[in-house]
Amino acid sequence: MFDRFRLDRVDLGEVTLRVRYGGAGSPVVLLHGHPRTHTTWHEVAPRLAESHLVVAPDLRGYGGSTLPQDAPDHAQSSKRAMARDVVLLMSHLGHDRFAVVGHDRGALVAFRAAMDHPDAVSHLVVMDGLPVIEHLERTDAVFARTWWHWWFLGQTDMPAERVICADPDAWYSTPEPAEMGSGNHADLWEALHNPAVVHGMCEDYRAGLGIDREHDDADRVARRQVMCPTLLLESADDDLDIHGDPAAIWAPWLAQPLQHRVIDSGHHQAEQAPGSVAESVLEFLSRGKPPH
Repeated sequence: MFDRFRLDRVDLGEVTLRVRYGGAGSPVVLLHGHPRTHTTWHEVAPRLAESHLVVAPDLRGYGGSTLPQDAPDHAQSSKRAMARDVVLLMSHLGHDRFAVVGHDRGALVAFRAAMDHPDAVSHLVVMDGLPVIEHLERTDAVFARTWWHWWFLGQTDMPAERVICADPDAWYSTPEPAEMGSGNHADLWEALHNPAVVHGMCEDYRAGLGIDREHDDADRVARRQVMCPTLLLESADDDLDIHGDPAAIWAPWLAQPLQHRVIDSGHHQAEQAPGSVAESVLEFLSRGKPPH
């Protein structure tokens, strides 16, 4: 995996991030979702690195990255804190402006980076994600039944870690190594067997049900928007449209018209359709026109 990429651990003070980077050109950051690590991008990153510097970290609390001590409001796992990590990481690597691509939970971090750091984020690519407040305000029986893991992982009275760590092999299911890439498969399962990572992932969801929603609400009240060009990549075989048209839901959050493409894949686009993902991102970054 990641031929000609460098694997490093970068101390940002509050956390140390495991990060893989390579290529040359205008920088683009790739942010994974739950429960993946940065290796989910192993087939996308080399394609982008032909014309861009590609930086793929593990989010704080995931994979090989650390997590600070828990805060009462789970602020240590807020998307605001994770977005700040990205800005600090890129500054460490010598870049004060970059594109950011986020999938799933990483999409929430990418969105928060664009909202909180408009001078730093040149382009935003969201893959299978909406602002967390848009999900939570639309919660109904269908959403709760289908996305029930949000509530399970977010519990504090009966922590999910006890259930997951008792038998992670029973809790998580993944494709076979040949399907998702043997190195990616091994990296993910090493993380899933680490109780500290399981705790970090649960804290991510706890923050999502509380402080992340508060941050989104404050932005909406203040009428803040994402200022940079934004592309939504929506999986054809997933349920981002559980609340209706995701493009319509995104529109009020964006100062520029949303660019939108449906990718012929299931939820894990980077593993299931890496060529289409890379092509869409490259076209968006190079011309800013809607992909065809």
